[in-house]
Amino acid sequence: MYAILDIETTGGKFNEEGITEIAIYKFDGHEIVDQLITLVNPEKQIQPFVVQLTGINNGMLKTAPKFHEIAKRIVELTKDCILVAHNAVFDYRILKTEFRRLGYEFQSQTLCTVELTKKLIPDLDSYSLGKLCKALCIPVSNRHRAEGDALATVKLFKILLDKDTEKTIIIGNIKQGIDKELSSKYQIILDDVPSDPGIFYIHDKTGAILYIGKGKDMKKAVNKLFIKTSKKAKSLRKRLSHVSYEKTGNELIGRLKFQNELEINKPTFNFSNPTIIENIEFSNPNLILLDKGRTAGEHSLILIENDILLGFCFVDLEYQINHTEVLKSLITELPNDKKNRYIVKNYLQKYKVEKIIRY
Repeated sequence: MYAILDIETTGGKFNEEGITEIAIYKFDGHEIVDQLITLVNPEKQIQPFVVQLTGINNGMLKTAPKFHEIAKRIVELTKDCILVAHNAVFDYRILKTEFRRLGYEFQSQTLCTVELTKKLIPDLDSYSLGKLCKALCIPVSNRHRAEGDALATVKLFKILLDKDTEKTIIIGNIKQGIDKELSSKYQIILDDVPSDPGIFYIHDKTGAILYIGKGKDMKKAVNKLFIKTSKKAKSLRKRLSHVSYEKTGNELIGRLKFQNELEINKPTFNFSNPTIIENIEFSNPNLILLDKGRTAGEHSLILIENDILLGFCFVDLEYQINHTEVLKSLITELPNDKKNRYIVKNYLQKYKVEKIIRY
């Protein structure tokens, strides 16, 4: 579980700033499940340059709650969560400072979307939130206000989760807090897995990936794994501590993502059947394959350019679809190898996608 936040402050001397606005979105890796958005009375004057930047002035904060009035809610909202922020060092320091003034030691693990983006989307001109939103076509409103910036960070974090093929973010989350002994463990785990197309990951208590599976209905696929009686299945269940999953919206993305992450993570309990595949040619050297996404209004997209399979991503704006340079920043890259080309070609021969764009 993640608490994705943004904080606006009064400005001023280091560690003497006060919070003027805070937004926290509790995010389970798939959707927002809780939130807090509020102005805060810092009980001190706001620096003029901050007023000009954020539009928040001293008069707006006279009737806003003071930090001690929302502190309990913040603790409840962030409990057992990893704090995620754009420049997390700043937001975490401000929170710790405010809690320290109340005599409370606030502690949490953190993730910085600046550092994650530099790792997962290298070679961009700028990693400021505004420039990233522009480069990746992330819709954002109310820039330099906590709600707008925190929501933009949620959308950016979703993209980073998609591009994190080594699953370092998910593994870190599991190591953080999901290491409990569960009664009726399998049923409790199964209750959390949706009946959607996607891939799922079996983790041990350290968060390491033991097995990757896929299915049109992930709940049924996990359940089949739980009731298998083979020696290997029993051994896997014995080491199982947690199941995470990712929706893919449709089976084609699921097959590609499954194949790609098997190659990268090489889970102990997966094995591959080597097959001989001939060279695969596509009907057109430049193709965009659009199909169902994970949510209403979202599309999955596979990009093929100059007869090279580049990768896949999820989009919700027509502008993104029509600008291949934007798509190249968004996509999770795939090897242009025989296996992946075969998966795409074979699927298109058997099933229809929503739209094929030849360009």
